[in-house]
Amino acid sequence: MKDFNSYLNETEEIGYVEQVADAIIYVSGLPKIKPEEIVIFETGDFGQVFSIEPETVEILIFSKNPIKPGTRVTRTNEILKIPTGYELLGRVIDPLGLSIDTIKPMKSPVKTMPVNIRPAGITKRRTITKTLETGVLIVDLAIPLGHGQRELVVGDRKTGKTSFLTRTILNQTARGNICVYAAIGKKKLDVKKIEKFFAKQGVLDKMVIVASGSEDSTGLTYLTPYTAMTVSEFFRDEGKNVLLVLDDLSTHAKFYREIALLGKRFPGRNSYPSDIFYAHARLLERSGNFTTDKGEASITCLAVAETAQGDLSGYIETNLMSMTDGHLYFDKDLFYLGRRPAINPFLSVTRVGRQTQDNLRREITREIMSFLNLYEKMQSFVHFGAELNDNIKMTLATGAKIINFFTQYTNDVMPLNLQIVLFSMLWGNLWGLGQLTKVKDDMQKVIKAYQTNKLVKDQIDNLVTNDSFNKLIGIIKVEGPKLLKTIQANEK
Repeated sequence: MKDFNSYLNETEEIGYVEQVADAIIYVSGLPKIKPEEIVIFETGDFGQVFSIEPETVEILIFSKNPIKPGTRVTRTNEILKIPTGYELLGRVIDPLGLSIDTIKPMKSPVKTMPVNIRPAGITKRRTITKTLETGVLIVDLAIPLGHGQRELVVGDRKTGKTSFLTRTILNQTARGNICVYAAIGKKKLDVKKIEKFFAKQGVLDKMVIVASGSEDSTGLTYLTPYTAMTVSEFFRDEGKNVLLVLDDLSTHAKFYREIALLGKRFPGRNSYPSDIFYAHARLLERSGNFTTDKGEASITCLAVAETAQGDLSGYIETNLMSMTDGHLYFDKDLFYLGRRPAINPFLSVTRVGRQTQDNLRREITREIMSFLNLYEKMQSFVHFGAELNDNIKMTLATGAKIINFFTQYTNDVMPLNLQIVLFSMLWGNLWGLGQLTKVKDDMQKVIKAYQTNKLVKDQIDNLVTNDSFNKLIGIIKVEGPKLLKTIQANEK
């Protein structure tokens, strides 16, 4: 962008700072100012028009540099745009598109895109038909997601939400998709940890991190998710499937509340402004499955929200639930019981994920949810001990194996075909009443063989071509023991 004097000569309009209220600056003058226009102060700082009053203009400032009353301001006749391009891959940028990492200097992208645009209309959207694999067993098998879905990831602090998100990013980058991670109001140390983690995993060059720190201005933090969405839209227009993670919108809502209160907006519930729903809805509505000039492409949005004491009825949480296509609830009680991930399948919802499944996976999802429901009911009979009948004992034993099967730790990612075959082996009672450790050890051997032995991989992938779960179980009962023997023989 040009300097203050250049813009002043172009627009021939000048204003003066009348009042400063932290992130909000009140300016007089500038008679032809437009909503969302960028203004420049004589100090070189930029801001965006937040609202226009009869006598003054409210400006949202993007820097923390102190602005004094009397400072001159001029229009730029431009809206906020950020540089976008493949040059952003592997970089950490701020909400204005400037590199903030310590890697070599970034080549500035040639193309720029507006940060705030209207969501695409219905004619450019397509039905969500492709499954998005997260690599997380309980999600892929019981609460499936689709490319272009907007899913809320909700739960208390420290319940494993970030582990799930990083695992999903690793799985998607391995499939050649682009990932955009928005770190909203995070500490610099946390952003650095995220950058180092993905660099260590070798996937940083397939993703973009848009970060604002707790030390940045309120206005800059507010912009973060919108910038991340704009970056995602660039790659979508290039024909890429994009996974966008917004971490987190609860923090974003608090910053927007601060801006609104400074701007003397009338406070509503929990002191949030009346348009907080609109602020998030216009953001999330920009994701979906689209038709582009380069074919069908999608933006899958995983929006994070933080609950307090497991309360799902909070204002921001319920707002986000109503504007997304489902939610994954990370239950603190399950987390304390040692479940990893601590996703509660009964309180989690996917509204479009099941339409992406074929008949086999749909049957598996139905069986899992039905059995888990039965297993939860049977838990109340555990205290009867030896008095339990054989059916209840079998249900409890199978349930323990399935819960153990769903347990995954950080970076443990599993392909969908392998998930289906392993679950079928478990469901077909291939291990009988074997110990959980024996079952887990055998499964780890199958996973390792799938990753390293092409013959085993092809054999497992061919099993999943069946369109019926019952047929697959019948085949697994015959082929499963042979598969285990082959793997054990190869180990020797």
